[in-house]
Formats: sequence, C-alpha cells, structure tokens
Amino acid sequence: MKRFAVVLASALLVAGAAQAQLSDVEQRIVAAVKQRSAQAVDLLEKMVRVNSGTLNVEGVREVGHITRAELDAIGMTTRWEEMPASMQRAGHLVATVDGGKGQRVLLLGHLDTVFEKNSSVALWERRGDRVRGQGVGDMKGGNVVILEALRALHSVGALREARIAVLFTGDEERTGAPLERSRATLVELAKQSDAALSFEASTRLGGNYAASIARRSSGGWTLSVRGRPGHSAGVFAPGQGYGAIYEAARILNAFREQVAEPNLTFNPGLVMGGTSISYSDETATGAAFGKTNVIARDVMVRGDLRFLSPEQGERAKQRMREIVAANLPGTTATIEFRDSYPPMPPTEAGQRLLGAYSRVSVDAGFGPVVAFDPGMRGAGDIQFAAPYVPGVDGLGALGSGSHTDDEDLEVASIERGAIRAALMIYRLTRP
Repeated sequence: MKRFAVVLASALLVAGAAQAQLSDVEQRIVAAVKQRSAQAVDLLEKMVRVNSGTLNVEGVREVGHITRAELDAIGMTTRWEEMPASMQRAGHLVATVDGGKGQRVLLLGHLDTVFEKNSSVALWERRGDRVRGQGVGDMKGGNVVILEALRALHSVGALREARIAVLFTGDEERTGAPLERSRATLVELAKQSDAALSFEASTRLGGNYAASIARRSSGGWTLSVRGRPGHSAGVFAPGQGYGAIYEAARILNAFREQVAEPNLTFNPGLVMGGTSISYSDETATGAAFGKTNVIARDVMVRGDLRFLSPEQGERAKQRMREIVAANLPGTTATIEFRDSYPPMPPTEAGQRLLGAYSRVSVDAGFGPVVAFDPGMRGAGDIQFAAPYVPGVDGLGALGSGSHTDDEDLEVASIERGAIRAALMIYRLTRP
C-alpha cells in the first residue's frame, strides 16, 4: 500500500505540471465528440435495451452487431470470432486499423453484462442527468466511450493513420473455459501492442478522477476435510479425534490469523459439513446431512483468492497448504487452488501511461487522474494483457452500483470519457 501511495502522488505531480494547450487538431477532436453527445446517449440506449447477460448468447451477439456496424462505418476492419459450441459463449468482436504510425494501441471493452435474460432489473431508465439500467456502467457506457472516441478521430482524419486494435469480449462477466481458448485473441493482440486502454467504469478518489494501473487476481480454492464419524460422546477422545467441522474451523481461523497481508484476500464463500455432503458446481448449490449426536465426517469449503503479484499469490498458497497439513487428531485435509484472472501488479511503465492520461485530462480541463487502490476493484480483462503490455483501466463512464439493481451512470461522463480517450489515443498514435 505504501508503494501505491507513491504511485498516486507521482501521478498527481505529473498531471499538475502539465499545462500545455490543445493543438488545433486536438481542439477539432474535442468539438467532434461534443457535436455527437446526444447521439452517443441514443447509441447507449440502443445497446442497453438489448439484454446481453453472458449466457444470453443471442443478446450478446446482437449488441456485437450494433457495435460492429459503428466500427464498419468509420472504416475499421472488423471480424466476429466464434467460440466453440461447448463453451456456450457468444464470441468476441475484433476491429483493427493499421495506418503504420505511432504506438500500437489496444482498446478493451466487453459486450456482456451480469444481468441474465430472466433479470427483473429495468433495461433502461433515464432520470435527468443520470441513467439506470442493465450494464449502463459495466460496461456499455465504456463501449460507447470507445466508439465515440474513434469516431472523433475518424472525423479529423487521424484514425486512418493510426495503429489500433479493439477487442470487445462476449464473456467478461462469466469467462468461458478453458481460459487458454477464450482469452487467446486478447493475449495475441496484447503481444502486438505498445499500450492497452480498458474502459471499465471510471471512478473518483478523494475528489479526483481515478484509474487503475494495478488489479488483483481472481481465483479460488476448495478445502476438503475428513474426520472419523462416531458417537458425539467420544469427540476429542484419542481414538476418535475432533471431527471434520472442528478441523475446518481450525484451518479457516488460522488462515485469518496467519495469512492476511495488504492487497491479499481469501474469502470462504460456502461451507458445508456433516455426515455426508453433496455439491453442484453448475448451480453452486449443495446439501448436507448430519445429526448433533454424530461426529462430522465431511466438510467442504469453497472460497476465492485475490492477490496483487504472482509472488504474493505463491506465498499465500504455500502458507495455506502448511496450515491445512497440520491436522487435528483423527482428521485429514487437502486444499486445491484454481487460477482464473492473473494479477496486474503496478509497474513503472503503467505509471507513465497513467501520467500521460492524466496530462490529457488536465489539458482538456477535467483535472488530474490518480491511481486507484487495487484492493477496491475486482478483476477484468486487461489483466490478461498485463504480462505483455502496460495498461490503464477504468477509463469508461462514471457511475455507481455496478452489478446491482441500482447500476447507473452520469450522462455527462460519456462525453468527458470520449474526449479523454480520443486525445489519449491521438497522442499515443502520433509518430
């Protein structure tokens, strides 16, 4: 956390020192974004009124079709990448332009939302200067920011000279398996890029706008504990032992006391114990049978694990394994780990990229952008690009309540985000 405070302070100092005026071309880019502010909101409404929960394959494809038409209209080369039928995912939209100048920039968004087809949340509700609805902030607002930024660059003739790849994934909220297949294109594009910009919802931190140059991993673990079943009168006796539930309680409490450190969390989200248990991965539900006068034989715990660097993750896993192995009498236990989203630790290159974005924001009159605490943000697609290219996330629309019935966004933040994005892309792609 101490290092992160240094990163945040550095970004503020760099931004505060930048007072350059916008060039003539940049002023035209800003004007082009502003000219389409009303149409940008209309485009957002068109997207949001289509349910595109990850498992609603047709809905995700429809939003992809709307998005693809916008990219085709400004001369980008587009393609739809299908996923294998066994993955039950819609696929991804890829768009490119290769004008051969400047840095190679990768832009990231996603077409799906957490609101599945049977969601009772209203698709779209305009309330003055705010909008509520399914995925307005996470992340259809961010997708519109990308499209309007690219359209503004196209309007001043700057897009055709640039080297830009855009990837809108169709399964960010419930990533298709195996990850090696569902994120293969993202990794390939990242390896070919010099900078990655991702447009998850933006946020504020202490009165300043904030963006992410670090995000924690997302993975999980399963703890399986076995005890000797028997009459409860014999619990704690040398020949009987402590049973599975006491052993599971020992392990979880030891995790809490001995493994915790900054930017590391390990949350047990489900615990089942008794004489017998059963669990379904598909529905995340289970059943348990047990009696108070019987020593528990089985316990299963399902949890998640989030860390900021590979080294921190390995350190946590090793300590957890050691705790699991120090069994109470009459019990055994094992733990298995599942890795999903890799960590995105802070880097000097990421800090410089954030500094450039903050300068853009100051030059545009919006004030500096500081580094957001990675402990306050979940996982995202940019993390698959992070091992290969510096990136900044959280450049989309400003709102609140992501993943809840009250998800909303500030309408004006679409124009603001598109101006920042367009200027940032323009400066990165200059020779």
